[in-house]
Amino acid sequence: MPELPDLEVIREYLTPRLMGQEVSAAEIYRPIVLRNLVGRSAADRLRGRCFAGVARRGKFLLFHLDEGTILAVNPMLAGRLRYGQPLPRRRVRDVLVLGLQDGHELRYHDAKDMGKCYLVRDLGQIPDLADLGPEANDPALTPDLFLARLRRYPGEIKGILTNQRFVAGIGNAYADEICWRAQLYPFRRRSSMTGDELERLYAAMQQVLAESVATLRDRVGEHIDVEVRDFMAVHGKGGQPCFRCGTAISEVKRERRATQFCRTCQPGLMVDR
Repeated sequence: MPELPDLEVIREYLTPRLMGQEVSAAEIYRPIVLRNLVGRSAADRLRGRCFAGVARRGKFLLFHLDEGTILAVNPMLAGRLRYGQPLPRRRVRDVLVLGLQDGHELRYHDAKDMGKCYLVRDLGQIPDLADLGPEANDPALTPDLFLARLRRYPGEIKGILTNQRFVAGIGNAYADEICWRAQLYPFRRRSSMTGDELERLYAAMQQVLAESVATLRDRVGEHIDVEVRDFMAVHGKGGQPCFRCGTAISEVKRERRATQFCRTCQPGLMVDR
């Protein structure tokens, strides 16, 4: 699932390539995935428009068009954006393909149809977007503000990190990495944590996100449709040795979500409260 670092690098890559480009052709293959809230057909609304900017809010990429329409894409679990020369044929599960005036195309593909795409004129039309917390990497999210917001949430720390109302942009993978960096048990309840541990959590969040953006910026290149996660310390590494202590990384599945962590570096019990 693309999260803040993935989407930030995609945004950086697409911005100079899309700015000012006219959509010369638009094909919508899966209207059920693209919620058109601006009337007329989505293809007609997109065709002939020029890109005026690419932004990110939480796990959404926001493609601003010149007459005020916004194409918002939240890839969720399996959605992927591809930019480049046109593919020779349509792929199964392609959602939309935008042909650009310079001969390139922007294609959104979703193998599981779990992504959320909206065509809107007002971001307030997108469910829950207005309720997002501050961006997890926003410089304005100071340690004091982070801790003040954190006091509102008494639950398990990993669940809080992935709660988009707390901070926006962190999902399952990067929550695992942040907890490992902070040496905190992911199922630990916030109310049981010390001031030092909370400070470590904030520092780890900032470090992990900044370092991951830098790594992906170097690794992804033009292949923005390929998810790069092999550099991670614990996520997806169940059974492999921990980089820090050598203990085999544990994997626990709860509520259809897998959590990877090191029981030596991040000690705790599932019944910990």
